[in-house]
Amino acid sequence: MGYDIRLREEEIKNKLRRDYFADYDATEVIDDIDFAVAIPRGRGELDFETEYLLWAEAKKGTSADIYESFVQLIITIGKARTFDTKLPPAFLGAFDAEKIGFIPYNSVLDVFYMNDFDWRVRPSDHTTREFRLVLSLVKEKLDESMTLFRYDTDDKELREFIRANFIMGKSDVSRVRINRNNFISIYLKWLVEVKPTIAVDWDKAKANGILDADFYLADILSEHNVTLRKKLFVLLRQDYYELDRRVDEMGLFDSKRAEFTDRRKAHKRFWNRYDRPPRREYWDNIVMRRDKLVPQDVRERKGSFFTPRQWVELSQDYLARELGENWQDEYTVWDCAAGTGNLLVGLENKYNIWASTIDKADVDAMHDRISNGANLLESHVFQFDFLNDPFTKLPQPLQDIINDPEKRKKLVIYINPPYAEAGDSKQRMGTGKNKSKVASETYTYKVYKSKIKLAARELFAQFLIRIYCEIPSCVLANFSTLKNLQAPNFKDFRKVFQAKLCCFFIVPANTFDNVSGTFPIGFFIYRTSEREVFIEKTGDEYNSKGEYDGKKYICSYIYDKNVIEWLRRFYDNKGECIGYLRMNGTNVQNNVGIYVASTLSDNDIHNHFYAVITKNNIMPMCVYLSIRRCVDATWKNDREQYLVPSTTWAEDREFHSDCLVYTIFNSQNRISCQQGVNHWIPFTEAEVDAQEKFKSHFMSDYIRGKVQAEANDQVQTSFFDESLAQAGGTPLEFSPEARAVMDAGRELWRYYHSQPGAMADAALYDIKMHFQGTKTTRNGRVQMAAESSDARYTELIATLRQRLKVLARKIEPRVYEHGFLRR
Repeated sequence: MGYDIRLREEEIKNKLRRDYFADYDATEVIDDIDFAVAIPRGRGELDFETEYLLWAEAKKGTSADIYESFVQLIITIGKARTFDTKLPPAFLGAFDAEKIGFIPYNSVLDVFYMNDFDWRVRPSDHTTREFRLVLSLVKEKLDESMTLFRYDTDDKELREFIRANFIMGKSDVSRVRINRNNFISIYLKWLVEVKPTIAVDWDKAKANGILDADFYLADILSEHNVTLRKKLFVLLRQDYYELDRRVDEMGLFDSKRAEFTDRRKAHKRFWNRYDRPPRREYWDNIVMRRDKLVPQDVRERKGSFFTPRQWVELSQDYLARELGENWQDEYTVWDCAAGTGNLLVGLENKYNIWASTIDKADVDAMHDRISNGANLLESHVFQFDFLNDPFTKLPQPLQDIINDPEKRKKLVIYINPPYAEAGDSKQRMGTGKNKSKVASETYTYKVYKSKIKLAARELFAQFLIRIYCEIPSCVLANFSTLKNLQAPNFKDFRKVFQAKLCCFFIVPANTFDNVSGTFPIGFFIYRTSEREVFIEKTGDEYNSKGEYDGKKYICSYIYDKNVIEWLRRFYDNKGECIGYLRMNGTNVQNNVGIYVASTLSDNDIHNHFYAVITKNNIMPMCVYLSIRRCVDATWKNDREQYLVPSTTWAEDREFHSDCLVYTIFNSQNRISCQQGVNHWIPFTEAEVDAQEKFKSHFMSDYIRGKVQAEANDQVQTSFFDESLAQAGGTPLEFSPEARAVMDAGRELWRYYHSQPGAMADAALYDIKMHFQGTKTTRNGRVQMAAESSDARYTELIATLRQRLKVLARKIEPRVYEHGFLRR
């Protein structure tokens, strides 16, 4: 929390007393010192026994030079010789509306005893010779020992500093200790305060594999500004960084050097807040978690994803089940996307383990871990770009295994490869750029794209296909999404990749802390020596705590057709348009993009993400929206595909009417009378006490069986002859759950029509907009507000939403019974 820069100096002092020093006595006025903090005196204690913790100079605004503020305070104290009558404090300080800085009193003690210094000068006059002299004397000491905090970004650290240091009798300075829990948040501050002062062109450096993360690791794993871990990619050498060390072609040692642009001023100031290095037991964990410091785009491209310890252990249990108890002695293991090597933790036979990665800094991190006890051989850890480099660049012992058909049978490729793709959902939706250089410039992409088609856009698929085709007969054990087994875009991949899937388990993706979203990540063991077209398989589920949570059935849908082929039977471009069904994908994760609206976006039209809703096809369109919206996307079902259903759906009248009601009152029904005639009002004027006659009675007539199907040879009419016309003029029959929704909706419509100026033809969207209004988001977008100040409306809409949820739970089992989804 920063303070308003318009506050007067006295107001800032009052706020500091309240916000940070409420547990101390910060009210005493000492000579001309602006601000004093002391241990509260007990009853009977004398004035000269007061133990002061801080004497500080205060400034309003944010423009004052903090060095000059400290000098002004020092001259103020020296002029009054306050230290002769008061016990000097533990710290001197200076603050304004933005920040506060501390230095130990003892660090400037010698200034107060200078000979031939005229203390009669006015402390606030920064132009005097004396002022400049003190500034020159203390500037270096301030650089070395000042601890500076901003109220807005360093609030937690400031409170911790006060708690740890403002203690009676304490003489040394306690700083925030770095550990495995806070090193990320400290890194984010380091990026702002220290990184800009390192003389590196970061864009060019990043393109060459040099990342700020490694400079930060060099900093935190240092003492007296010298990095203690000797095999990291970057080392801090007091006042410069050394990196990319190697022996050149002449056998001479060569390295790069990065200097500070400010003579290390910001670096000193920043690290005065923290106690380096962390405790030794955290070092290996911090080095191994380098991935947390790596930018997202680099992680996606290079695969620097950390596999959580619980899933590493579980995967190795599954390997033992599949390959036998002694598998580590009988098989060679190669992690060809190793990152910092955490997937290999727990393996025992280091002579049978190989690890490679595209990133030289990750290789150095693994070598550093080896020198500190990691169970790997340095000669078995090397830099290798698996998607581009020829196998002739591999160490000879590994080449010998790959080139020998018998030895390959005892090779396990054990990986958690990168998940980036050349085109993501934003790009396909027209809201983002194609990440073409992520996947489509590799050797593997160029060789296999004609065989695996769209799957080649994904890096993990490139790993799998190169392993399958170029290291035949090996055992492949990999973490990945389920796309290669289920996604429509991978149908060509599955025609080529026909390794036998032996076993698998799935876990929530968000247990991998570099991955967001609710979808499954699985661990799969394949025998590439056995050919088998994947059709279906049952594996195991584990929850985020690592607890077994039942069985998981997955299938390739190789003999199934997706639901769009069913919906196309009911396309009608000749009937009267009463709205549009907006479509998006055919799996559960895309349900969020399904809705009904009066108009379409240019992108929807361009990409054909829609179907026209007419009076002839409204029922199947409502069925489609309902089956998509009533099933909540979870991490378990995220990739499940909607399919052409069995014929039983057409005979289920209650299912039809439930879907109709669910669609009319769903939050994703965006029909609006502001964009044309509203044909979706399920009530008559009399039912809701409308103030005017409706322009369309289609929906209420349809519900009462008064609508006849139009002759239209474009649409399959066998269904409509019975269900749309409602043979014999029979009204739709509603289930108790659907009736409850209709009743709640009727009360909402009736309340709306009691409002002055209510629009006669208002749809649900219009009613919600009337009561909730709009808000402007941070990016300037205007959208409907989430809440209303009208208590009666809030009650009515809450009832409607609750009853709609009950109806959704009733529809959901029918989605599976009729075969729209498979279990």
